[in-house]
Amino acid sequence: MDKVVATAAQAVADVPDGASLAVGGFGMSGVPAALIAALLEQGATNLETISNNLGVDGFGLGTLLAAGRIRRTIGSYVGNNKEFARQYLAGEIELELTPQGTLAERLRAGGAGIPAFFTPAGVGTQVADGGLPWRYDADGGVAVRSPRKEVREFGGRGHVLEEAIVPDYALVHAWKGDRHGNLAYRRSARNFNPVCATAGRITIAQVEHLVEPGELDPDAVHTPGVHVQRVVHVPDAAKPVEFRTVRS
Repeated sequence: MDKVVATAAQAVADVPDGASLAVGGFGMSGVPAALIAALLEQGATNLETISNNLGVDGFGLGTLLAAGRIRRTIGSYVGNNKEFARQYLAGEIELELTPQGTLAERLRAGGAGIPAFFTPAGVGTQVADGGLPWRYDADGGVAVRSPRKEVREFGGRGHVLEEAIVPDYALVHAWKGDRHGNLAYRRSARNFNPVCATAGRITIAQVEHLVEPGELDPDAVHTPGVHVQRVVHVPDAAKPVEFRTVRS
């Protein structure tokens, strides 16, 4: 039952080329930066990531992006990362742009064993009708477009069918975790971490505080240990500030 591994490098050592990864975080909050840095050092390439965004230049998934290690990404926000925009427009990376709530539900459904679901989000747009540019070619033309999705009416309103996401691995950041893999997140750092944690076939968690089994109040556990395969203690987890706003 002890799922603790000694280092982040050991935790991601078996991630192969071409793996799909759900990665928690939102902007710079709750990002499993130590695991991402270990994966950068490990060398896996041709990766597919599923995350709200691809970090920022020089931090989080932005480091894997800058190294040319991400082939495809599913996300809902492409701002604040100039390298991401450059690669996408140059045809170097494929982007499946997904409404934010739909992305969260696709991950949640994957963890719950639900293969697909209907949602009104995106009906009447290219999300449902198809045609979104997933990948450009080197000349600026569209090389790959999103497909048309099934739309059905429920209660007199159109709904689009969205498929669940079950990635090979999930990388998440938690405030506290025990040796059995039970996790608790803190405030805004919870964000996409819980749904990523349940969706992954193999979930790896970096935790700021490692505690013994029984020390976490069961009512405070956000992700039960049954969903987590590896835990790494990262007491000095990086927490940069994305936008610092102070009074003059």
